Amino acid sequence: MTYKTVKVEKGRGGWGTPLLITPVPGKDKISSITGGGIHPVAQKIAELSGGTAIDGFRHPVADGEVACAVIDCGGTCRLGILPSKNILTININGGGPSGPFAKFIKEGLYVSGVRVENVSLAEKQTGGEK
Repeated sequence: MTYKTVKVEKGRGGWGTPLLITPVPGKDKISSITGGGIHPVAQKIAELSGGTAIDGFRHPVADGEVACAVIDCGGTCRLGILPSKNILTININGGGPSGPFAKFIKEGLYVSGVRVENVSLAEKQTGGEK
């Protein structure tokens, strides 16, 4: 079985260009850092891609194992810290670059305002082997 590439687009009031997420062996965790278990956006990314959704608050994993992170940050902390580590970051809240980490919040690395309907299989697949 292979992993699949998932496209995540900004939602209404969101910011950023679409992210293409392709889990690979050893870097296949979809980390949901929303404080309420696994968010539906993280679950859909995992289901479509073949990655593993985890509750990043209760079960944190090493940064190198994370294919992408789903957050619900309206401030500046998680909003910029994860992109500063080159982790693809999906914010369910709207908003673009702001605060002390704004220089790390870049298109191709961060997208916001995301809802379940903004997650789909990418047209071009670049999936890796499981």
